Amino acid sequence: MTRYQAKGFTVLAPAYPGFEVEVEALNADPTPIEQVTVPQIIESLETLIGGLETPPIIMGHSAGGVFTQILLDHGYGAAGVAINSAPTEGVQVIPLSQIRATFPVLKNPANRHRAVGFTYDQWKYAFTNTFPEDQARATYERYHIPASGNIFWGSALANIHPGKDDNYVDYHNDDRKPLLFVAGEHDHLMPPKIQRSNARHYKSATVTEVVEYPGRSHLMPAEQGWEEIADHALAWALDHS
Repeated sequence: MTRYQAKGFTVLAPAYPGFEVEVEALNADPTPIEQVTVPQIIESLETLIGGLETPPIIMGHSAGGVFTQILLDHGYGAAGVAINSAPTEGVQVIPLSQIRATFPVLKNPANRHRAVGFTYDQWKYAFTNTFPEDQARATYERYHIPASGNIFWGSALANIHPGKDDNYVDYHNDDRKPLLFVAGEHDHLMPPKIQRSNARHYKSATVTEVVEYPGRSHLMPAEQGWEEIADHALAWALDHS
């Protein structure tokens, strides 16, 4: 935010419904994590974006990459950047590293209605596997909150349920604005092959591109050298909006 603001841009980083508190509060009472749903998140974002004077550039990381795709499909935004994005409905690539990274949540169907915490070792494998040990641990201690079992399980089951699920997008929507996927080479949670598969699903006459950064993990927006990624994402979006 501060980097983009320093360039003269207005930057909005809305919390998910119920997440407007600090990390410590969500760890003490994870009820908002247990209760939040994708439709609630999308509705809150559409309300915010719909009230802006001009369509914004939309950027989202991980699950936020899915929300970026959904918002673009619904006609919001001038361009989108999906960073280490989770897959939208129909993307069936499941790398082994992703199975291991999501196992703490998906190992028990009862977790679908829970907020599921990660141990430090689980967190490091899924999010910060390329970080120096001290930075990985400091990041865990500062930012870890339980994962939403509802959102994890909803994504995992999207290709099994009949009909449209919460992470559905129309891959043939010719009115969708340009979309860039940004992938990290060593991302265990959402490996580059997921981003590439997701991009190939789009059959519309719109711009859809993928860029991969070598040596990066899932939490690359917080990784050393993130400035290069941030600047490229912004420059690409400005060129295509």
